[in-house]
Parts: sequence; C-alpha cells; structure tokens
Amino acid sequence: MDAFTAGLLQRIEATESDLTLAREAGDDFLAEVEQAELDDLHRLAAEHGVHVGAATA
Repeated sequence: MDAFTAGLLQRIEATESDLTLAREAGDDFLAEVEQAELDDLHRLAAEHGVHVGAATA
C-alpha cells in the first residue's frame, strides 16, 4: 500500500470517528461538516481506485 492510499484510509477512519462523536453529542452542525468531509474523501478514493471497504459508508 502506498503512502497516498494509507493516508487517505487513515483520514476516512478518523473522519468516521469524528462523525460518530458529533452525532452522539447531538452537534448537528459538526455532524454535517464531518459528513461532507467524509463524502469528499470517499469521492477522492473512488477517483483514485482506492477500495475503502464495507465497514465505511
């Protein structure tokens, strides 16, 4: 796995965690920001052929 792929997958994992925390805290604005970031990361992964895995959405 190259550095780009590893870094992207790490960012996706961290953003998913942040999104979960925002939702649990009831912070709707932060949850929207984190969801938008996650969507962008998934788009970037798809554009570069990076398989993210079934655990992420």
